[in-house]
Amino acid sequence: MRRPGTLTVYVWELRKLRAQKRTYLGLGIVTAVPLIFVISLGLRAGGPDGVAFGRYVHQSGLAIPLVILIFASAFLLPLATALVAGDIVAAEDHNGTLKTILTRSLDRGQIFAGKLLAALSYALLALVLMGTVATVAGSLESGFNGLVSLSGTHISAPKALELVYASFGIYLLPMLAIASIGVLLSTTTRNSAGAVVGTVMVVLMLNLLNIVPGLGSLHDYLLPNQFDAWMGFLRTPIDWSPIVRAAWVSAIYAVPCVFAAYLVFLRRDVTGG
Repeated sequence: MRRPGTLTVYVWELRKLRAQKRTYLGLGIVTAVPLIFVISLGLRAGGPDGVAFGRYVHQSGLAIPLVILIFASAFLLPLATALVAGDIVAAEDHNGTLKTILTRSLDRGQIFAGKLLAALSYALLALVLMGTVATVAGSLESGFNGLVSLSGTHISAPKALELVYASFGIYLLPMLAIASIGVLLSTTTRNSAGAVVGTVMVVLMLNLLNIVPGLGSLHDYLLPNQFDAWMGFLRTPIDWSPIVRAAWVSAIYAVPCVFAAYLVFLRRDVTGG
């Protein structure tokens, strides 16, 4: 009989997520926000002032997901990610099931990898869901029309749609770093609430550091700054500098967190749960 591996654990974890209320809480939030935003646009003539693409929300529905991405970067999407990432290991401690899982005929590395992949997949799902709802609802409200880039050039609707999803893909990079922080706290604290709140507090602290005077030289290396890297796609020609920086800066946060969580998980005392 073939021994179960990482894929089996990953499927188990996805099934667990499907049965948890907090999974739907996060997905409900990222679905409701774009719908509320689009409804509010239909009730008023103006748009958000001083925000990139804000002036175009009544001209093109494809501007709406980009505006929402700006507003959601500071807290909304990190919170949705933290809800699951901070719970992915700690929930097993709380329910007393981690001991059973660790004594199964599975390698601990496989168990950890399955849980990590599930947390990262949830972050991806939340982002895709929010982007798709915002794009569809926005297009129904303001039309599937082209956009004006940040450089002032016109982008056709099909190309703009491609760039919208590419922008969400770049936004995913720091989101995965936040998920990795959540997994680390979930593994080390053994407390779901503490790990979720701790992940959100880390994000808030980094946002505060981002506005502290005198730290300008550090701003390019702070995770919140990477949430705006997608704007490089909306310039003509594409500005790859912030996009590349977002990739390696996000990795600087994510890789050590994943490695540390992995080491802690490997050394977890089975008798202690």
